[in-house]
Amino acid sequence: MHLLNIETYVDIINSYSENEWKPLLDLIPEIEGTKNYGEMAGGVTENGITTLPYSDHSEVVVKFLHIVYEIPVMINFDWGSWDEGGEIASDKDFDYDTIDIPTKCKLITAFVRSD
Repeated sequence: MHLLNIETYVDIINSYSENEWKPLLDLIPEIEGTKNYGEMAGGVTENGITTLPYSDHSEVVVKFLHIVYEIPVMINFDWGSWDEGGEIASDKDFDYDTIDIPTKCKLITAFVRSD
């Protein structure tokens, strides 16, 4: 698993060619056509131990996760303390066209890491 460094991620992401973005862009129609992205699972094991719920990801989510780490677009930063990201994520009417690609990658990181 490769994470981009917070000090250099902008330059790295901005240097990616169209071909490097292709796997992620090619996944968009499949993402848009997916109705179920996963199920919460967990519960009591046969030993009587209670496990925490976890997301049983759909195939498209697994593909997405593989691609964002492979390109890579995942950034090593304190996403939990990133106030701007929390504000963006909680605004259902946010216009994602108003932010640059490196900021979108920070959002992807925060979404994936918070799962």
